[in-house]
Amino acid sequence: MAHAAELGNEVPSEPLIFLKPPSSLIGNGDAILLPQGVGEVHYEGEIGVLMGRRASRVREESAMDYVEGIVPVNDVTARTLQRKDSQWSRAKGFDTFCPLGEPKSPEELDLGSLSVVTRVNGEERQRGSSDQMVFSVPFLISYISGIMTLEPGDLLATGTPEGVGPLSVGDVVEVELTGLGVLRNPVRAREEG
Repeated sequence: MAHAAELGNEVPSEPLIFLKPPSSLIGNGDAILLPQGVGEVHYEGEIGVLMGRRASRVREESAMDYVEGIVPVNDVTARTLQRKDSQWSRAKGFDTFCPLGEPKSPEELDLGSLSVVTRVNGEERQRGSSDQMVFSVPFLISYISGIMTLEPGDLLATGTPEGVGPLSVGDVVEVELTGLGVLRNPVRAREEG
């Protein structure tokens, strides 16, 4: 809710859905590559949900049965382009714009009070908890699987707390899910060619 407010947006009455291509995925330690000429590029630390089973029209009560793991995610966004476009595929779909950490079993944690912390160059920029989310993880799985079938390996990024901000070449951005580990990625310029 606080992230919607910081961008001057209304809190949605239902989840907003966008897709990121597989080419946006990178792992821990891989570089986020900033394209030239796209304006500000922001970090967005999030709780990621990795699907383990095919899910189509699942009920909220059984949604977690389809989850393989919970992961730290950085939903990197070309903010200037996001403000310009009516849909967000371009702003969120650049290569390297979805750093993803190592999954942990959902049984190992309390999803109702899981914290996400984002740091840039060691300085904390975001801190939020799953109990502050507009929509719960089980609700999101049920809602999305009612629109499209979720396949094993699909990733749901669940939204970010307030405190998003720009990345610059040379930065190191970390997204931590407390008790689950830290996703750490350097930021470099993308070579244009």
